[in-house]
Amino acid sequence: MPSDPAPVLRPARREDLPLILALIAELADYERLAHEAVATEAQLQEALFGPAPAAEVVIAEVDGHGVGFALFFTSFSTFLGRRGLYLEDLFVRPAFRGRGIGRRLMAHLARLAVERGYGRFEWSVLDWNAPALAFYRGLGAVPQDDWTVQRLSGEPLRALAARAD
Repeated sequence: MPSDPAPVLRPARREDLPLILALIAELADYERLAHEAVATEAQLQEALFGPAPAAEVVIAEVDGHGVGFALFFTSFSTFLGRRGLYLEDLFVRPAFRGRGIGRRLMAHLARLAVERGYGRFEWSVLDWNAPALAFYRGLGAVPQDDWTVQRLSGEPLRALAARAD
């Protein structure tokens, strides 16, 4: 019985923008957040490939087809006095799950963090996403139960910004 072809991991290129948008849409559907996925190709072009990139993307391919991605950026820890790697999104298309692609993407990002001298590798996960939580525990991730994510967006963000005087 032939084995599945090994996934190839590579940095995203400009011509991957339609694929990246499609993967983001699939992730948003899975996370029940499709209504929040409003990024455009032009916005991602600027954010990923503009003069001051805000994030990086690694694409996972099988037989030349994009099957997953990881989007990440640099964070900073004042306590460590060092940068960190923050994983914003990790997604593998359902038909390709269970083949080690997510694990390979995570190992790739961990290697980047170590090679770049970063002090940590962090991400958030929805508390209802039991498969993802189990996957991350299997990698050795430790939940930060003493911390909760806080967010301002939309009108509350604008309202606070208006009080910045």
